[in-house]
Amino acid sequence: MATLKIKKSPGTGSRTARAPVRGMNGLRNRPTMADKEARRAQQAPTPPGHSFDDQRPPVSGHAKPPRAKRIETSAVAPAARPQRTQPAGNTAFTGRSIRSQPHPPPPVEGDMRPERAPTRPEPARRLQRPAAPAPDMRLSKRMSELGIASRREADEWIAKGWVRVDGKVVKELGSRVMPGQLITVDTPAKFHQARKVTVLLNKPVGYVSGQAEDGHEPAWVLIRPENQWLEDGSGVRFRREHTRGLAPAGRLDLDSVGLLVMTQDGRIAKQLIGEDSTVEKEYLVQVVPVRGGQPLSEAGLARLNHGLFLDDTELKPARVEWVKEGQLRFVLQEGRKRQIRRMCEAVGLQVVSLERVRIGQVELGSLPPGRWRYLRMDENFGD
Repeated sequence: MATLKIKKSPGTGSRTARAPVRGMNGLRNRPTMADKEARRAQQAPTPPGHSFDDQRPPVSGHAKPPRAKRIETSAVAPAARPQRTQPAGNTAFTGRSIRSQPHPPPPVEGDMRPERAPTRPEPARRLQRPAAPAPDMRLSKRMSELGIASRREADEWIAKGWVRVDGKVVKELGSRVMPGQLITVDTPAKFHQARKVTVLLNKPVGYVSGQAEDGHEPAWVLIRPENQWLEDGSGVRFRREHTRGLAPAGRLDLDSVGLLVMTQDGRIAKQLIGEDSTVEKEYLVQVVPVRGGQPLSEAGLARLNHGLFLDDTELKPARVEWVKEGQLRFVLQEGRKRQIRRMCEAVGLQVVSLERVRIGQVELGSLPPGRWRYLRMDENFGD
């Protein structure tokens, strides 16, 4: 039987050298363990925490940066991380814009100034709606409001072409205008208005102020030439047309006497009896207690001045005072039907006689009962 013999390679019993490692710039021998131990003996002691691999020489042809050394931390707690202080104003940190809010200064001892309230953003303003345009109105009504003429006069002038709106003649009845438009009248209208008269009559008992009723004649039948007061100082001569359109501006009861105004001028009528009229009317009233009643007390006199109701409506304040025993003076700014008589009944008084002696700044004076005169140019009712 044949025997196979294996021939040992030289260097048996010793470590076989390794094959060289191919690098980029040539070949190098990989150091053996003995080479490493010899190199460590030659080098200085390595500080704790370092790895032997950190001392490996760089490979030829490589520009590899050294690896960062790992430092082992001790058991002691790490120091507190300092906080970043925020600068005032807008400062950019790592690409972000940080808006700083101002902080009020710390209070100082003894400082009595009030703490400043934090500023708040201004609220959004509300959009205001545009004001609605003023409504238009009839031309005649606007002329009456301006005191140019009464509505009846205005319609008459419009029909005759005597009225202009912003310089243009308006002849159509019922025309409408805006409050800001200019209204003028021509000379014929002014002349026509100047010819209108106002009559002051001392109405006697037994005549009614308006239209005839219950067989009693109206007061305007007394406006005749023979009844004109001889001391009339107006300088106006009587004409038949003065009685046309003459209307009472206020009323007096059948049993009341005194000053009664009758006019052709619608402006005066509105001034005396309009809804917003404040012209005073003065009366002298003879009163007696009702049968079985007591004389007027101080509380009753106070109620006559203010505090009475007629037809569930409170009366305007009045001025009521004693003139003499049994006679009161009433000064009113309104004229409801039988107002003074009903006021006296409410406090236990009965009216014996009632005379109107003044309207505004025009007084009855010495005008005899049943006589009349023209309103002078220098006279004005006023307020």
